[in-house]
Amino acid sequence: MEFGACDMNLRMTTLEERAVLAQRGCYAEEWTKVLVSDDFRPEQLRNVRFEGEVAIGSRTRISDSTIANYAIGNDCIIDDVLRMECRKATSFGEGVEVAAVNENGGRTIAIYRELTAQVAYLMTMMRNRPAMTARLDALVRERAANNRSTMGCVGNGSVVVGARFIREVRIEDSCVVEGVSHLENGTVGRGSHIGIDVRARDFIVDNDARVEGASSLVRSFVGEHCVIDNGFTAIDTLMFANCHFENGEASAVFAGPFTVSHHKSSLLIAGIFSFFNAGSGTNQSNHLFKSGAVHQAVHQRGTKFGSSAYVMSPAIEGPYTVVLGRHTRHHDTQDMPYSYLIEEAGQSLLMPALALKSYGTVRDIEKWKSRDKRKLKRDNICFEEFNPFITGKMLRGVDALTRLEESDPEAKSYNYNRTTIRAAMLTRGIKLYNTAIAASLGAMLEAGNYKGYDDDGSEWIDLAGQYLPLSVVEDIIARIAAGELSLEALVAELNALMARYNDMAAAYAYTLTSHLQGHLLSEEEVQSIIASSRNIVERMRETTEADRQRDAGLDMMVGYGYDFRDEEEHKNDFLNTR
Repeated sequence: MEFGACDMNLRMTTLEERAVLAQRGCYAEEWTKVLVSDDFRPEQLRNVRFEGEVAIGSRTRISDSTIANYAIGNDCIIDDVLRMECRKATSFGEGVEVAAVNENGGRTIAIYRELTAQVAYLMTMMRNRPAMTARLDALVRERAANNRSTMGCVGNGSVVVGARFIREVRIEDSCVVEGVSHLENGTVGRGSHIGIDVRARDFIVDNDARVEGASSLVRSFVGEHCVIDNGFTAIDTLMFANCHFENGEASAVFAGPFTVSHHKSSLLIAGIFSFFNAGSGTNQSNHLFKSGAVHQAVHQRGTKFGSSAYVMSPAIEGPYTVVLGRHTRHHDTQDMPYSYLIEEAGQSLLMPALALKSYGTVRDIEKWKSRDKRKLKRDNICFEEFNPFITGKMLRGVDALTRLEESDPEAKSYNYNRTTIRAAMLTRGIKLYNTAIAASLGAMLEAGNYKGYDDDGSEWIDLAGQYLPLSVVEDIIARIAAGELSLEALVAELNALMARYNDMAAAYAYTLTSHLQGHLLSEEEVQSIIASSRNIVERMRETTEADRQRDAGLDMMVGYGYDFRDEEEHKNDFLNTR
């Protein structure tokens, strides 16, 4: 008999114990298939029906439940479970195909227990490297086949109460599963909580996550410390570290770390999101009548949608873009980070770099790191505001804006990738980007040892939270395709690169700045750039602080202390509240 992840010293029940158990309303199809811990006492069970093979650990208590083909660890509580059963061989969600990003299945991946955002990104978003994706798919399926079992498992210290149907589910240590409606073919990771009326099928939930409030999961992966609540529905969706979803719906979504959607009527569909915030009524469409639901959208790190914002796929926004209104012309603003994309008279008006002046941007970047409560930190996340990925985009943004300006210096507005940029906004955007680039280069040089890594001048990408040079990623891809990296070795490689991030970023800044200066920088020049960067960052913070003060200023006192006629009372209510 196999017992999954449960490690127990077991024996058969004695005839005397079976007699007592019968008096306590317990029944077994075959008592010889019910094994218990050495210190088992019949008082641990009441009104329990056992079918097939069952194992029960030390001090575990089971009542008013039907259990079939399950190993239950030590110190567990199982109560009022209509059926907890393993009816067939299963891999507990491993190998389930999730059609993320492309609703028609063009980016489908097989999930597994230790899936990380970075590995999922390689599998999902790099279909231009078919040998690599095929190899990763084969590794996952091999793993799933090796982990198949005919026994479900409840880990040590877990609680399962008030559940209806739990079928082919592996519940790890220290979990709470209460009041669920139906769980089938899945894994509940260590320390997670699955709550009232939840339905989940073909799923994996990572450690310390919460799925509650009549939420529904179908063919989905829930990452470490995620929260799914208040009837949220996810289908064919990958959700990674610290995502928080309530009320709305996700379909065919790659939700990178810290993706958030709280409001009813918000739909995330057929796209990749990261550090994303959905306003109320946020919506996208991926179904054009000409070709069906084959389109996708990319909302890069830190993108925000205002209330009722809408984007028609295909489309892509650059990092930290604020999207307001409806946009149907398939914009591409990926090289214009920190921008506002606003609907005006049915057109998409782009304001490059304007979000660099917003306190909201600074607040977002600072809050994510403080809100990362994960224990394991399986997904790699670079929180640094100044980094090679966005610096590279700002450089390309300056180049694109400068070329537009030079093409017609007298123009009042310019067309850019199906958006409109007004001349004044273009000029301001160039200035803001150049300021931020100077700040970024010095900050990166200060944070790491530029002599500790040999930078090759490669463009950097955001690998679902981890910044890496594309040349490094290409090397990893080649080694995967050649069969040189297992899933575990791939994660170890990415973790090692994460540990070297600051030095790699400093080397990038050194190489880029030397190229711009036309010579290799001396140590004195490096220190001068760092000092200048500090001053620039300080001035940038003064600008964003002024923006914060406007939001917190007395002009925003409207509606405070309204029961009193005295303005001082209004002010006191405002200050004590805000």
